[in-house]
Amino acid sequence: MDLHLAVAAGEGRRAGLERALRDAVRDGRLAPGERLPATRQLAGELGVSRNTVKAAYDQLVAEGFLTARQGSGTRVAALPPVEAGQPGAREPARAPRFDLRPGSPDVGTFPAAAWLRALRSAVTRAPSPAYDYGDPRGRIELRTALSGYLGRARGVVAPPERIVITSGYVQGLALLTRVLDGGPVAMEDPGLPFHREVVRRHGGAVVPLEVDGRGARTAGDCAAVVVTPAHQYPTGVTLHPERRRALTEWARARGALIVEDDYDGEFRYDRQPVGALQGMAPGQVAYLGTASKTLGPALRLGWMVLPPHLVDAVADVKLHSDHHTESLGQLALAELIDSHAYDRHVRSCRLRYRRRRDQLLDRLGARARVRGIAAGLHALVEVDDEERVLGRARAHGLAVGRLGDHWHTPDTGRPQGLVVGYGTPREGAYRGALEVLAQVLDEAGLGP
Repeated sequence: MDLHLAVAAGEGRRAGLERALRDAVRDGRLAPGERLPATRQLAGELGVSRNTVKAAYDQLVAEGFLTARQGSGTRVAALPPVEAGQPGAREPARAPRFDLRPGSPDVGTFPAAAWLRALRSAVTRAPSPAYDYGDPRGRIELRTALSGYLGRARGVVAPPERIVITSGYVQGLALLTRVLDGGPVAMEDPGLPFHREVVRRHGGAVVPLEVDGRGARTAGDCAAVVVTPAHQYPTGVTLHPERRRALTEWARARGALIVEDDYDGEFRYDRQPVGALQGMAPGQVAYLGTASKTLGPALRLGWMVLPPHLVDAVADVKLHSDHHTESLGQLALAELIDSHAYDRHVRSCRLRYRRRRDQLLDRLGARARVRGIAAGLHALVEVDDEERVLGRARAHGLAVGRLGDHWHTPDTGRPQGLVVGYGTPREGAYRGALEVLAQVLDEAGLGP
C-alpha cells in the first residue's frame, strides 16, 4: 500500500500516518470496505512501531474514517457521498488593485503602540473577576470612560448605567430589532443595504424613509426610525435643525424610538462636529457608536446609550445572544480613553482624512460634482451613467461604491453616483487610486 507518507518538519510519525490515511480515504485511493494491513505488517513496511500504527488506526476509527470489528480487521468506512452539483465554499473575493470602496478607515493608522500600552496597563490592573463571565452591559470601566468621552465629544447624555457595550453597530441594531419584536422600522432611502438585511433577519419589517438635501424626512406609523443625522450615508448630508426637532417631536408624540447611527460623527472638517441628536431627546433616542471607524473594525467594540426603559430589555437579549462582549478589549479601550490617547488618535485621523478629502476635490476638479458636507470617510460623486463608469473602473482594477446599490428598490429615474471611500486605502496607495479614478472619469466621458 503506497500511502505517500511524507512527514513534515515537526510532524510526528503517528500524525503523518493519520494524515496520509485520511487523504487516501478522502481522495478514493482507499475504497470503502477495503481491508487495511494488519498493524504488525504495516509497522514493518513503514519502519515504525506497531503501537504507532495501532494508535493511528484507533484515532481514525474514532473519527469515522475506518471501522474495526473483531475477526474482520480494520476496513475503510463508507463516507457520505458528495451530492452532484452541491456548491462548495465560496472563493474569497480578490482584493482590488485600487480600493476606494466606502465603509472602512485606513487600518494602517491603527495606534498599535498606544493600544499595547493600554492593554498592558489594563491587564496589570484588572481584578480577577474581569476574566470571568461578566455583566452583559459591559465592563463598568469602559462604560464610565465612554460616559465622559461621549458627553464632551458628542454631547450625549450617557450615564454609565444606560450604556451597553456591543461587538459593533450591527449587533446593537440586531439587539434593538429583537426588543422591538417585529415592529416596523423606518430606514433611510438610500441607505446601507446590509443594515436593512440585519433588521429583516431579526424579525423587523423595513419601511423606506426618504432622504433629500435636508436629510431624512419625518417617519410615519413606525415603531422605530434609524437615521444617520451627523453625516447621512451615502448622500453625505446632515440632518437639518428643523428636521431634528420634527423627528424628536414625532418620537415623543408616538412613543417611538429613534436609533441614531453616529458611525463617523467625530470626523467633521469645516467646523465643529454637530452634536448628537440624542442630546435633544435622551428618552426617545438610542445612540449607537463604534470604534470601527476611529480605531478599526477588527476590535469589534461598539456601544449603545439607551433610554432608561430599554436598558434591561436590551441587556437581557444581549445575555442570551453572547453573554457579554470580550472583556480585555473593553479594558484596553477604557485605558486608551482615560489616558487621552484615544482623543489624540482621533485628532490625528481627522487631519489625515480632511487632507484626503481635499485631495479628492482637487484631483477631480471639473470632472464631476462631489456632494455632501466636509465630513466622514466617504464622498458622493455624481455621474450620469453608473454602469459605464463602473465598467471602466473594473477594467483598471479600481473598486468603488455605487449609489444605485443603496436604494431600497431599483429606479432608473433616481440620481446616480459613485460612493468613494477615501478612508479605505493605505496612506501610500491613496494618490495612485485617485489618479486611476480621474482616468476612469475621463474615459467615461466625464473629463474636463
